[in-house]
Amino acid sequence: MWLVMAALSALFAGLTAILAKCGIKKTDPDVATALRTVVVLAFSWIMVFVAGSARTLTEISAKSVVFLVLSGLATGASWLCYFKALSAGDVNKVVPVDKSSTVLTVLLAIVFFGETDHLAVKLAGTALLAAGVFLMIEKKKTEAKETKRTWLPYAIGSAVFAALTSVLGKIGIDGVESNLGTAIRTGVVLVTAWLMVFIKGKGGEIKRLDRRELVFIVLSGIATGASWLCYYYAIQKGVVSVVVPVDKLSIVVSVVFSYFVFKEKLSVKALIGLILIVAGTVVMAVWK
Repeated sequence: MWLVMAALSALFAGLTAILAKCGIKKTDPDVATALRTVVVLAFSWIMVFVAGSARTLTEISAKSVVFLVLSGLATGASWLCYFKALSAGDVNKVVPVDKSSTVLTVLLAIVFFGETDHLAVKLAGTALLAAGVFLMIEKKKTEAKETKRTWLPYAIGSAVFAALTSVLGKIGIDGVESNLGTAIRTGVVLVTAWLMVFIKGKGGEIKRLDRRELVFIVLSGIATGASWLCYYYAIQKGVVSVVVPVDKLSIVVSVVFSYFVFKEKLSVKALIGLILIVAGTVVMAVWK
């Protein structure tokens, strides 16, 4: 059962990108992020009560609170960048760059936490991932110059902030139940997302929401929450070294669905890149 849940976690995580893309054709990315976060926050607290960790809320130290808040701010920035990138670029190109946060996370973990066990294997995995990402984001020569650059800075920002989320979260989660920590971080994300909406003067966009796109945004939030719930069950009941790589393979789900939904075809180079990303993910999961 836990292996099935791990596979479902990857499936829902992969669907998140597709549903999000469907929900931001007309809708402003910042507004979509804020709305989606409401749904994710609800799922986060469901996880807290399922795990029975709400009673430990008063036991969290000040240090943990500070780093959980910083982690939440980084998560919010990552999601805002991710939605902006998806609104301007192909899923096949945005998702791999976003997933490259794994590379940054590993490097930051080596530097800040001294995680140097099996260092050669870790570096080999990060090299495969980096090479795969490079191949998947390579543009055709026929594409316009402005199209090349529009989405990439946001996708890179999404990856950088996602990596910071992991590092700050690791510090903040010390002595805190993981699901409770996730719920607190998500609450910070919610506040950050809505602040960005109103600071940028986009509050009026809410009244002009396309109902069909709103459905997709909500479904995207539900997919994220469902992925977290399945992942939590799989980690609790199964073998972590198997669950993690299965969950990370959500990129394959995103690529497959983007082909059928958006007709985004992979070139030979991009396909090789995808294979390298999968290989690098599996290699890095092995030493865990």
